[in-house]
Amino acid sequence: METSRDKRPPIGIENFEEILTEGFYYVDKTAMIRELLNSWGKVNLFTRPRRFGKSLNMSMLKYFFEIGCDRTLFEGLAISRETRLCEKYMGRFPVISLSLKSVNGSDYATARAILCSMIGKEALRFQFLLNSDRLTASEKATYRKLIRIDPDKANLFDLPDDILMGSLRILSELLEKHYGSKVLILIDEYDVPLAKANEQGYYEEMIVLIRNMLEQALKTNDSLHFAVLSGCLRVSKESTFTGLNNPRIYSITDGACSACFGFTDDEVREMLCYYDLEDKFDTVKEWYDGYHFGNTDVYCPWDVINYVDKLRGNRTFPPQDYWINTSGNEIVRHFIEKIGDGLTRGGDRDAYRRRDGHKRDTGRADLQRTLCFNRPYLERIVYHRISDTAGDAGRKEI
Repeated sequence: METSRDKRPPIGIENFEEILTEGFYYVDKTAMIRELLNSWGKVNLFTRPRRFGKSLNMSMLKYFFEIGCDRTLFEGLAISRETRLCEKYMGRFPVISLSLKSVNGSDYATARAILCSMIGKEALRFQFLLNSDRLTASEKATYRKLIRIDPDKANLFDLPDDILMGSLRILSELLEKHYGSKVLILIDEYDVPLAKANEQGYYEEMIVLIRNMLEQALKTNDSLHFAVLSGCLRVSKESTFTGLNNPRIYSITDGACSACFGFTDDEVREMLCYYDLEDKFDTVKEWYDGYHFGNTDVYCPWDVINYVDKLRGNRTFPPQDYWINTSGNEIVRHFIEKIGDGLTRGGDRDAYRRRDGHKRDTGRADLQRTLCFNRPYLERIVYHRISDTAGDAGRKEI
């Protein structure tokens, strides 16, 4: 017979449905839905460090809002107590959900092909549009362009530039006409294509593509109800969001939704109690607390979950750093090498202006400012590196 403690820590699982149905422990973040609906703008951007639950929360939003959703997934969770919101919003919208975390190529052509694949696979979820009696033959032909596979290119999706740039808007319009309801667009890891392009030297080509895609999807799109984007970096409006109508940005300093990413004290205590590990709270707090979002102190979920998993098998297992090894920090290294002390020198701001005195519209300058904005988390990287080389003696704030 299964006991409550048989629920496994969800290491590396970012699908909300899988966690709820396959016997994994879930830290309830569904209150985010209420907070988002109470303060949302047309375009909403959440920026948090990696491994803080962004992708899982985006998956949660999809399963809540999408037409035909499984309402039982949310039974007993915080949002289920918001009966008015559930009646009005749960399962009421067509949802386009896209993750750009895999758009990582050594050159523009490769990255573009990966993006075409992401768009094509998402569009394939809606093949019923080909049989919709609400779409014209011309509209169905347009949909076929979104899912066209070129047999001469290893069966890859083949979208010309105009279709690729307009893909999210086109799909929104078709879904609205079919359902008679405006669309939600969810874009996870929106900043990855730009960060990778900057590292590999094809930033100028990629920024044109991403700008056009987002502007058509998020501004000139009458079929959009609202959109939610997530990413690690806040790439400022002067580059990625040129032309958009003031996106609502939930940054690491914003009080709204501050407890929706990362684990709070109470959530960590509850998890440890669940696994009979209450006596480990002080150790967990010493090692994995230390982040501050808005008005909330939070723990890194990746660290906590991995350590709890180790403790289940060995209660004396020593704490370790797990977060620092989850991916590279190439973008940090790149800009530190490129601009050196200019990262914090006020005088270097002049480098971001043209000779006529107007601000240059360059993504590189925006990304540099982004690094300054996220300085506490860059310091956290250095802090972990000190620990790696110096052991416990090196664990000190910098």
